[in-house]
Amino acid sequence: MVGGVCQSVVDGRSQSGATGIFRVASADARLRARPYGGRMGELIPLFPLGTPLFPGTVLPLHIFEPRYRRLMRDLLNLPDAGDQRFFGVVAIRQGWEVERVAPAEALYDIGCTARVQAVRPQADGGFRIVTVGGERFRLLDVVVADDPPYLQGEVEWLTEEEAAEEAAGDADGLLVPGATDGTPHCDEGLDDVVHSVARASLEVLVRGVRELFTRYVAEVSDLGSGGGHHGGEPTVDAETAVLLDAVSDDPAELSYLVASAALLTTEDRQALLAESAARRRLALEARLLRRELTLLQTLGAVPVPLHQFAAPMTVN
Repeated sequence: MVGGVCQSVVDGRSQSGATGIFRVASADARLRARPYGGRMGELIPLFPLGTPLFPGTVLPLHIFEPRYRRLMRDLLNLPDAGDQRFFGVVAIRQGWEVERVAPAEALYDIGCTARVQAVRPQADGGFRIVTVGGERFRLLDVVVADDPPYLQGEVEWLTEEEAAEEAAGDADGLLVPGATDGTPHCDEGLDDVVHSVARASLEVLVRGVRELFTRYVAEVSDLGSGGGHHGGEPTVDAETAVLLDAVSDDPAELSYLVASAALLTTEDRQALLAESAARRRLALEARLLRRELTLLQTLGAVPVPLHQFAAPMTVN
């Protein structure tokens, strides 16, 4: 639970009131090495949910629907020593039941794999599992079949932009004395200057997002407990503080923690998931956190996720 806000997900339906904490797994647990060599057209099982999954975020699931029980049996039949025990989590774009509309239209096109870390079979044939977000992917096509009964997706694997590539991008438009066409001269020290400026600006951005997120969590926690933040230094619970310290040195992990824990709309979270550079993701989060803080302080209430208003569709 971060700031008194938590969610559990049961077979694709988010439910509030569960216990637990939004966590970001370590780099080793996240299995960032992509096992498919970047090939396009990989066919993977899909698990639609009401909200996106982010790399490194721990996601417990209770599997009870027959089709997803079949998915788990299929995964458990794969070699234990391999890295194939995963499925793709994709958020639902419209409605709350994918079957009522064409799946390709109902699902967002950017998702994240959920790698199975622990499985506990249940007496009724279901499963309780723990997964962790792995690699991002773009959904190219959705395959619907009778066997297997669950959806499958043809995906293209997405990469995270490296810091060097981001820094190189920051050099665009940089004017150097003597340049006549707007293109910098080749200069031995230019790359070092650009990288130094990029690193420094990223550090400032990381500190800013951490401070905004700390204020946001404190505000949500105070409002959720019926109190109110009465000035002074914002504080968070000890568990959240430890978590923030654990990811503060990794801009990507910090960005994914903020994206998964903040009470944002699905559209906002999808925009963050689709962003391939930690710098741009953090910059967007800074804007979103300022917006959310303004709303919290103005309205004095914690927003309710839209899925809580969902009701089964009827012919009426």
